[in-house]
Amino acid sequence: MDTKREQERQELYKGIWNIANDLRGQVDGWDFKAYVLGMLFYRYISENLTNYINQGEWEAGDTEFDYTQMSDEDAEEARDGMVETKGFFILPSELFCNVRKTAKDNEDLNITLKNVFNHIEASSKGTASEKDFEGLFDDIDVTSNKLGATVAEKNKKLVALLDGIGDIKLGDFQDNTVDAFGDVYEFLMGMYASNAGKSGGEYFTPQEVSELLAKLTIIGKDSVNKVYDPARGSGSLLLKYAKILGKDKVRNGFYGQEKNITTYNLCRINMFLHDIDYDKFDIALGDTLINPKHWDDEPFEAIVSNPPYSIKWEGTDNPVLINDPRFAPAGVLAPKSKADMAFIMHMLAWLAPNGVAAIVCFPGIMYRGGAEQKIRKYLIENNFIDAIIQLPDNLFFGTSISTNIMILKKSKEGNNVLFIDASKECKKVTNNNKLEEQNIDNIVDYYTKYEDKDYICKVVSREQIAEEDYNLSVSTYVEQEDTSEKIDIKELNARIKEIVAKEDVLRKEIDKIIEEIEK
Repeated sequence: MDTKREQERQELYKGIWNIANDLRGQVDGWDFKAYVLGMLFYRYISENLTNYINQGEWEAGDTEFDYTQMSDEDAEEARDGMVETKGFFILPSELFCNVRKTAKDNEDLNITLKNVFNHIEASSKGTASEKDFEGLFDDIDVTSNKLGATVAEKNKKLVALLDGIGDIKLGDFQDNTVDAFGDVYEFLMGMYASNAGKSGGEYFTPQEVSELLAKLTIIGKDSVNKVYDPARGSGSLLLKYAKILGKDKVRNGFYGQEKNITTYNLCRINMFLHDIDYDKFDIALGDTLINPKHWDDEPFEAIVSNPPYSIKWEGTDNPVLINDPRFAPAGVLAPKSKADMAFIMHMLAWLAPNGVAAIVCFPGIMYRGGAEQKIRKYLIENNFIDAIIQLPDNLFFGTSISTNIMILKKSKEGNNVLFIDASKECKKVTNNNKLEEQNIDNIVDYYTKYEDKDYICKVVSREQIAEEDYNLSVSTYVEQEDTSEKIDIKELNARIKEIVAKEDVLRKEIDKIIEEIEK
C-alpha cells in the first residue's frame, strides 16, 4: 500500500468531515456536496493559476515573485495570455487565499464570492474556453437561503467553508494530489449514500469499477485516440484513462454528455480538478438518446459507461427514432420503460472499428423477452458482444444488485462470447463489497486469456447462445461450484448404527435404574 497516498486520503476525509460537522443539519447533503466541490474547485484553480504564473517568473530569474501579492492593475497585463493558456483568469485580490484572509471581517462576503465567481466565468467569454466555464458556478449559490436566513448567517457558513477547504493539506497539485478530488467526490457520495441515485438523479460509479472498465478497453494499448461516455455523471470513468495511461496518451481528448445540469457542472469541474485543460475535453449538456451532441466527433476508440438503469425514454412514441442510424440496424427500439438497450445501441454505433466499449448493465436486460431479446439477437448474430462479466453485488451506492459488464467490439477475433462469473472477486467493507487491485487484475486476466476456467469462465459459441433464446445471463453458461459438504453414505450409516446401539444400551441402563427405584 502507498502509505503517503493513504495518509493524504485520510487527511482529506478528515477535513471534509470537519466541514460537514460545522454545517450539519443546516445544509442538505446533496447541496452540501455541491458547495464543498465548488469551493474546492475555486481553491484549486486559484492555486493552479498562481503556481503557473509564479513558475514562469521564477524561471525568468525573479525568484522573489509572488502572484498573490501583485496588484490587480499590474496583473491585468497577464489576462489575455492566461485566458489563452488556461482558459480563465483570476485577479490577485480574488484568489481563494486572499478572499479567505479577509473573510471574517467582510460583511459582504457572500456578494464578494458571487462577484468573484461571475468574474472567473466572464474571463472566458468570447474565447475558446467559454462553453467550458459557462454556468460552472451555478450550483454554488452563495446568496441562497439554504446557507441561512440572514446575510450574517450566510457569511458565517461561508467563512467555515473557506476555512475548512483552506485548511485541508493537499500538497503539490502537480505531484500526487490530482486524483485526491476523485477521493473527495467518492467520500461525499459515501456520506450521503442513502441519497445516491435518488436526490439529483445522479448515478455514481466507484473508482475501482471505473478502473476495471478502463483497463478492459485498453488491453494491449499504450494510448487511444478519444474516450467517450454518453452518461457522464461526475466524469470519474473517463478520468481513469488519465490516471492509467496518462492524459497525454488520450491523444484527441475526453468526450461525454450528461442530462442532469448539476452533475454536468460537477463533471466539468472534475475535469479541471484533474488538470485536464479546457481544450482537451468536450462535455455536452442534454439527452444523449434523443439529442446526441458529438456526431462530428465519433467514432471513439474507447467507450466506458454506467448508464442509468431502466429509465423511461421516448422510444416508439418518437417516429423518427426507428430510422436513427444508431438504432435502426436492430430493427426495433428499446422499450419505452427501459432505455438500457438504447444506450448500448448508441455506444455500438459510435464505437471505432478498432475500439472497445465496456458498459455496466442492469441484469434484467440479459434475459428479458420482447424488444430487448430482439436487440440481443442482433448483437449476437452480428458478432458485436465479446464478453459478459457478472460483478459482485453491493458494489454501487444506492443499489445492492449484482450488475454486469458488457464488452462490445466491432472487429472481434472468432465468433464466441466469453462469460465470466466474477461475483466473488471482492472484499467485504462494512455493508458493501469493494474491488481490490488483485480482484481487478484477476478479472482483466480472465478476459485477456479468453478461455474456460472451472466455475469462473466459459467460452460459448453463438449457436449455443441461440439455443438459449439469446439469454446472456452468466449463470446460464458458467456452472456454479457445489460448495455443500460431501457426505460418505457408508460412513454415515455406520455412525447411525453405532448411535442406535449406544441408545439401546442406554435405554437398558435407564430401565434398570427405574426398576431399582420402584422396588
